[in-house]
Amino acid sequence: MAKSTTEFVCSDCGASSPRWLGRCPACGKFNTMVEEIVKPAEPKTQTVKAKGGRAKPLSQITYERYERTSSGISEFDNVLGGGIVAGSLVLLGGDPGIGKSTLLTQIAAHLSAKHKVLYFSAEESCSQVKMRAERLNLASGDMLIINETCIDGLESELDGVEFCIIDSIQAVYTDDLSSSSGSVGQVRECASKLMRIAKGRGITFFIVGHVTKEGALAGPKVLEHIMDTVLYFEGENQENFRILRAVKNRFGNVSEVGVFEMTGEGIIAVTDYSGVFLSESRGEEAGSAVTPAQTGARCMNVEVQTLVAKTSFGQPRRMPLGIDYNKLVLLIAVMEKRCNLALGGYDIYVNAMGGIKLNEPACDLAVCAALASAYFGQPIDKYTAVFGEVGLTGEVRAVSYCEKRVAECVKMGFRKILVPAKNMKSVLKFKDKISIVPVLYVNTMIKNLFKS
Repeated sequence: MAKSTTEFVCSDCGASSPRWLGRCPACGKFNTMVEEIVKPAEPKTQTVKAKGGRAKPLSQITYERYERTSSGISEFDNVLGGGIVAGSLVLLGGDPGIGKSTLLTQIAAHLSAKHKVLYFSAEESCSQVKMRAERLNLASGDMLIINETCIDGLESELDGVEFCIIDSIQAVYTDDLSSSSGSVGQVRECASKLMRIAKGRGITFFIVGHVTKEGALAGPKVLEHIMDTVLYFEGENQENFRILRAVKNRFGNVSEVGVFEMTGEGIIAVTDYSGVFLSESRGEEAGSAVTPAQTGARCMNVEVQTLVAKTSFGQPRRMPLGIDYNKLVLLIAVMEKRCNLALGGYDIYVNAMGGIKLNEPACDLAVCAALASAYFGQPIDKYTAVFGEVGLTGEVRAVSYCEKRVAECVKMGFRKILVPAKNMKSVLKFKDKISIVPVLYVNTMIKNLFKS
């Protein structure tokens, strides 16, 4: 059998070369030559024509039910869509030291009680993994562990294994390529091998991935494309709270978010979000507003804080955290034009509490309310919530999940809520439990919340 060879292919134009070059000779781009495996041509044998009729109507396709297994951590199961799907590939990315290995060690220990689990450690020795398990007081005596960097011998270790953790994809390599581990070609080829094993043998893989300085997963985009689920573990190393975000999920909602707390006994799920996304001193100082944000299948109240300060430079600064920069600039323009707020000479800082990202349009009105509060220097009552989408004409447009948002505010003890006027009919059933104020334009919201 002929042996496979490798060549270097430009990722930009597709030109090939037998050796690595710093600059592609065809398109002239730098650092685009990636090593790829070239399989020899199969010897020609008698041609067998494929039989037709394999395609079936959609009505005749039987529905395949995916069995889910609990990971032992409720928030992790929610982000996955209800549990771990057998035979899936789950990619967990995050900054160094954020807690990726700790989280997966806890999950592996829980699964090993009833399932056969293999921990493939390429970055840490077996004793280091054992020390972490003992520090977390995990009953992981039945969990298999191997310290190896070459992935070629992995399949022989998977007899009877149902779950496998790869820590990490940037530290493993295959002998089919001559490049070092962590390179684009190695990451892509190793991930492809894991995908073939997972789909062929029904083994669930949890793959740890590092991120670049820009916050993206290191390696080619195909690493994310072949995965069933891509998760990002976010947070600051100096803080205890972590947020797990799903950016791709073939078996659940992609906008799902899980909240965790890093403790001395490991990572635990946080079910009461009031201490994470709401400050204790809200309502005492100007510049904050609460909005019920919909994240996946859940609704949680999040506080938006703003700071408006006189600019010391010719160009005022706009610095949002958790809010899209272009959306903030748009809302500032609406406030200036439609509400006559002179924000052009002020530096504006916006922050969504807890490190969560508010990407849905329903949070627009809360940002405007927080900006107006900071501008007028008047705080908004701590038991008042605001939500709605803001258009360029200053109108407040209807949003989805209106009933769910109001119900969440009622459950959290809020007394007043400002909703889009076009959503008013759907929330009339809550009028006895909370004061509901319909808002048609942004200036209507300002007149309702602030004294002239």
